[in-house]
Amino acid sequence: MSILSARALSSAEAINTVFSFFSSYRAGIDDRDVRADLTFGNPHEMPLPALVAAITRRMQPQTPDWFAYKTSEEEARAVIAGALGAELGLPFLPEDIAMTPGAFGAIALAFSLLLDPGDECIIPLPGWFCYATMLSARNARPVPVPLAEGTFDLDLDAIEAAISPRTRIVVVNTPHNPTGVIYSRERLAELAAMLTRKSARLGRPIFILSDEPYRRIRFDGAPFTSPAAVYPHTLIDYSYGKILLAPGLRIGYLALSPSMPDADREALRAAAVTSQVGGGWNFPDAPLQYAVGELERIGIDIAELERKRDRLHGALTQWGYGMTKPEGTFYLWGRAPGGDSVGFTRRLAAKGVFVMPGTLFDRPADFRISLTGSAAMIEASLPAFEAAASG
Repeated sequence: MSILSARALSSAEAINTVFSFFSSYRAGIDDRDVRADLTFGNPHEMPLPALVAAITRRMQPQTPDWFAYKTSEEEARAVIAGALGAELGLPFLPEDIAMTPGAFGAIALAFSLLLDPGDECIIPLPGWFCYATMLSARNARPVPVPLAEGTFDLDLDAIEAAISPRTRIVVVNTPHNPTGVIYSRERLAELAAMLTRKSARLGRPIFILSDEPYRRIRFDGAPFTSPAAVYPHTLIDYSYGKILLAPGLRIGYLALSPSMPDADREALRAAAVTSQVGGGWNFPDAPLQYAVGELERIGIDIAELERKRDRLHGALTQWGYGMTKPEGTFYLWGRAPGGDSVGFTRRLAAKGVFVMPGTLFDRPADFRISLTGSAAMIEASLPAFEAAASG
């Protein structure tokens, strides 16, 4: 009999495939033989100078309580409410913002606020591989619902069919990891109408958790609509780690839709800080909160990221790969030659090129490339992709 709780065991089982890949994918490979590691969305070049300067400035104490306990700093909340309101065209107030250590912390807060043991949360398939383990850790049930095959748009019929009396949250990830699809305002409005009907029948609201860490990483001038603009019972999670390409700087937020009914909005506002304390002091470090005003004005070169997308997408399409051209994020999603992503990734690894197999997303025929590799790494990877194209 295990000494671990059932929740810990369930959470470990849900993430085991990812952890196993992370610990083993470069095993036995000399670093000198690595041409390109295009697996996780990690930086491969030095950080943005403006980011380093902002953090350095904010590390210098200005008052005795500079490094005292911090919850959600009022200045940071006010900056974000103003910036987010201008970006999405919605009247956010500082009280609508809870500061968190990245989107991870924001998602954890949303789950803690809304889910009881046995409640259900609909998550996209394919989708981010940490939803399920976070839900299992709370004795909640992840309900994967496939996106529309081929387009990876929201499948409203499938979502509606998956809703039960225990459904509390529908996760909408836009721009979507791993495919890069951005959902249209029309599609989101259709989802909102359906959830409004289902909520009325259930007698309580079904919430949307709009997972938006890639919201500012969009290509070709693609427009963006947050579900918060069309559905009142929406919570938004966001991370600065994507637009700054600095995932180790853990700062983000959870925001409540300003159109949420006042009673529900006030209840969530009031419970946020106690839930964050109960969740293990789920707040960002003080210097990062002080720097938010500067972080809002800093970002990676989206045009350069778009060039890398076009280079890889064009080459792989030319060699016969079935690829989804991303509208956003920094990923490229495609079908592995022969439909075997594990065998495909092993062939690439033998040539020093590493990508993520679709097994981590419960899509064993597909694979994901991270575009955060340098331009030189991407060029170095092309011969391996060409050689592996025949399956």
